[in-house]
Amino acid sequence: MNNALGLKTLESGIEEYYRLSPEILEERISEVKARLADRLLILGHNYQRDEVYKFADYTGDSLRLSQYAAQRKDREYIVFCGVKFMAETADILTRPEQKVILPDLAAGCSMADMADIDSVETAWQEITAHIPETTITPITYINSAADLKAFCGERGGLVCTSTNAEKIIRWAFERREKILFFPDQHLGRNTCKRMGIPLDEMILWDPARPNGGNSPEAIRRARVFLWQGFCSVHQMFQPQHVDFFRKQYPGIKIIVHPECSMDVVDRSDLVGSTEHIIRTVTAAPAGSRWAVGTELNLVNRLKRDNPDKEVHFLSPMVCMCSTMFRIDAPHLLWSLDRLEAGSIVNQIIVPDADHRWAKVALERMLQLA
Repeated sequence: MNNALGLKTLESGIEEYYRLSPEILEERISEVKARLADRLLILGHNYQRDEVYKFADYTGDSLRLSQYAAQRKDREYIVFCGVKFMAETADILTRPEQKVILPDLAAGCSMADMADIDSVETAWQEITAHIPETTITPITYINSAADLKAFCGERGGLVCTSTNAEKIIRWAFERREKILFFPDQHLGRNTCKRMGIPLDEMILWDPARPNGGNSPEAIRRARVFLWQGFCSVHQMFQPQHVDFFRKQYPGIKIIVHPECSMDVVDRSDLVGSTEHIIRTVTAAPAGSRWAVGTELNLVNRLKRDNPDKEVHFLSPMVCMCSTMFRIDAPHLLWSLDRLEAGSIVNQIIVPDADHRWAKVALERMLQLA
């Protein structure tokens, strides 16, 4: 069946895969992967659970994986072990003949879902009723649906990642006076603050309220409009968690993702993307201590891969990406079995209109990055 995003799914028979043991699942995934050979590319996001991550041909953050998929023009099938917006980006950047598959369509992103095209279009109309449209650039975090990337592309805007957000925002301010940044308020606020933009020149936009909950004067005065969205994982880290580790382990280094709140970021030693966190901890001296504020699967992998260091998870609570966690070994094997049988399931197809403008927004970013 097809939905408005062009997603196609067929989940018949998935139940039988959950009756298989972990050993059988691993053996069968290895076998079908070997048989599909050079027709197949499996991509694994940094947050993915180990039972799936170990089968990835290439691992990394969302943009890095999509870029790699675009480079591998020889692969017919791209199985993206991540979430929907990542698979959409891969579909936009790859050749039309290549087919992008998401093993479980329920693997979404709560942050991405906090901004939908209707709400963003309404916000744009309300904002531009008070300021000229030519004074504001829309920027969407890559953690967003394809139609929001298209919205930005069509209006002179573009996409950013946690790595290049500052470069993208500087580019935007060189051309226009203001930006609308969505869907993650924390990445926008932390980045703009680091650039020297005062907090009183940023306003929070609540899409559930008229004018985002702001007065006309505040809209005219603001330089940065921050969408009221957040990552449910990184929102869990609190300033008191940083304070606890400072007290418990004198000299420990705190490194967090910029999707964390400003209070957490301000208390930390280092801030950066998942790739930056991995590189920094991996390159750190033996014996060093780290408390890491990002997704649990990634932190556990850092612990395992760096036995010469002491790596702690920054929260006392379990914080994993629950939607990413839906991609599991049974779904991976199920989707690969269907591919081998000639039945493509859960193919991600971005509609042509969104595809065109979303690619413009992505290419603007890639040219800068």
